[in-house]
Amino acid sequence: MNAESAVQGETRSERRKRLNRQALIEAGYQIMAEKGIDAATMSEIANRADVGAGTAYNYFASKDELAMAVMEQVMDQLAKRIDAVTDTFSDPAQVYAFGHRTVMQVATTDQRWRWLLRRSEVIADAMYRMIGPYAIRDLRRAAAAGRFKFADAELVYRLATHMIVGLSLAVCDGKVDQTKIDETVVLLLCMVGMSREEAWEISQRPCPALPEESADEKLFVEALSQNSA
Repeated sequence: MNAESAVQGETRSERRKRLNRQALIEAGYQIMAEKGIDAATMSEIANRADVGAGTAYNYFASKDELAMAVMEQVMDQLAKRIDAVTDTFSDPAQVYAFGHRTVMQVATTDQRWRWLLRRSEVIADAMYRMIGPYAIRDLRRAAAAGRFKFADAELVYRLATHMIVGLSLAVCDGKVDQTKIDETVVLLLCMVGMSREEAWEISQRPCPALPEESADEKLFVEALSQNSA
């Protein structure tokens, strides 16, 4: 059953729960953009969402859990923006490499991601769930084209998420220079069976710019940057 069919077949109670949860996520996004994650409160988020303050905790056990749901939405939006660029690539290996490079560049420069890098197991799991469907699809396409060799696409990407998070945290802490993103892309490609020479050539290909973020997304990152200053 696809998502659309599931929504069409839901009961009134299920529909109310789904809409309340999404309203809380959207309200959290807005208030965290206005005030920053630390200053936002569950009560004002619930009020903005027109959901009872006590009811909000039926959906999210804490503000941090709600913030994680907001970040999952941010990740999903990033994955779709990456997809819009890589749809123009003819080499599936380059698609996979571009996606990983872009995630590392964003994770090391965007305050939204920096907030979660300290919780490596949390952000790695979120990446697997939100970006994984795209990356695993790209892995399989590259394997079908004879570009990659591996036994388990899900395992490959799960390992990749921890490499990406670890490198991003090290860059943010000043322990590794950001130029090491290129080397990390090479290592990720070697992990799926490419030679180092071919992986390096792919890592050096031009990277087109992503489509612009929406106005709401820009507001969110600008507000978080100001709150972290």
